[in-house]
Amino acid sequence: MKFESTLEFAQELDKKDPLANYRNQFYFPQHEGKDCIYLCGNSLGLQPKSVAKYINQELEDWKNFGVEGHFEGKNPWMHYHHFLEDKTARLVGASKEEVVVMNTLSVNLNLLMVSFYQPNSSRYKIMIEADAFPSDHYAVQQQAKFHGFDPKSAIIQLYPRKGEHTLRTEDILARIDEHKDELALVMLGGVNYYTGQFFKLKEITDAGHQAGAIVGFDLAHAAGNVKLHLHEWDIDFATWCSYKYLNSGPGGVSGVFIHEKHHKNKDLPRFAGWWGHDEKTRFKMDKQFVPMESAAAWQMSNAQILPMAAHWASLEIFDEVGMDKLRVKSDTLTAYLEYLILENNFGFEIITPSNKDERGCQLSLLTGENGKTLFKKLQGHGVIADWREPNVIRIAPVPLYNSYGDVWKFVEILKS
Repeated sequence: MKFESTLEFAQELDKKDPLANYRNQFYFPQHEGKDCIYLCGNSLGLQPKSVAKYINQELEDWKNFGVEGHFEGKNPWMHYHHFLEDKTARLVGASKEEVVVMNTLSVNLNLLMVSFYQPNSSRYKIMIEADAFPSDHYAVQQQAKFHGFDPKSAIIQLYPRKGEHTLRTEDILARIDEHKDELALVMLGGVNYYTGQFFKLKEITDAGHQAGAIVGFDLAHAAGNVKLHLHEWDIDFATWCSYKYLNSGPGGVSGVFIHEKHHKNKDLPRFAGWWGHDEKTRFKMDKQFVPMESAAAWQMSNAQILPMAAHWASLEIFDEVGMDKLRVKSDTLTAYLEYLILENNFGFEIITPSNKDERGCQLSLLTGENGKTLFKKLQGHGVIADWREPNVIRIAPVPLYNSYGDVWKFVEILKS
């Protein structure tokens, strides 16, 4: 598509947008009586208007049934995680047995590494990108220390080439091959939080398996943003949050994927809790743990009903639209933002890959020494974006609720 930098062009794109009406299903923060230009869905998604209905249903059942809500409510709490399985599976390209919604992201990441990081004296190293989200570094460092290894020697950090901001796939694959005899776990972010780079997950997974390692991903910035085929790509495990692109509220519940090839391995180490026990015999209160043969076996505690209700409301929207349609708009919307920034020659360096297959809807702008001042001025003009130290403004035009007009107005404010 040939873009133009006029308001009329942006408005015409919005008129032709088949997803335009979904914007009306979300609440926007206000600035001087108007909707903010909200470009921060990569940090916290907007609230779907349907969330209150879903949460209120559970509050009503709690009020009316008390403890019997576990079995007598409209959505019995005993089985609540099952209500989210099909939609979650379609979202990430998995079977419903391979996914479960539980806990929060960093908790799940640590729980999964209990099972999937099993080092020995010769194969003990973990590979992670050097600029992964700090919480991921904390997790792998502590896992290495827990097993008696020095994180400095146990963790392989992936750095871009000098003068570059993103990792080349061939360099990742080469490092995997270089350490193939000592690599226990490859654990990267699916989409890097800082640069917005979407990694080649299948190629990385294939290389990791060929090296004899387990491969898992933190999909916090990928789920609901890019197309995923976790089962087909043979990924061992993954986890993600629901409060960014999945619009499920601050501190929202996390999703987990565990490939079916691991489900019947009852010898796989894990931390056990009663909600992971076979649900047919769970309430017999037997002391011997019998795990379910699904990702649900990694549950420890019963469902977080109110946060999961908010998540269910959002999943309904995603399931109705589908990731195929979302990606079509996302590619065009992000490309339009990129075009307008480059057309105006602001002097920013866009450190996110220009290839649409290597990014989601986020563009990271390297701003220079006055970036924080610029960011605050944007806030003063009703733009909600995201600042990341030392000098990056992250802009995320989310296809579910952002318009081409939002992107155009943002760039006009930059020009001013």
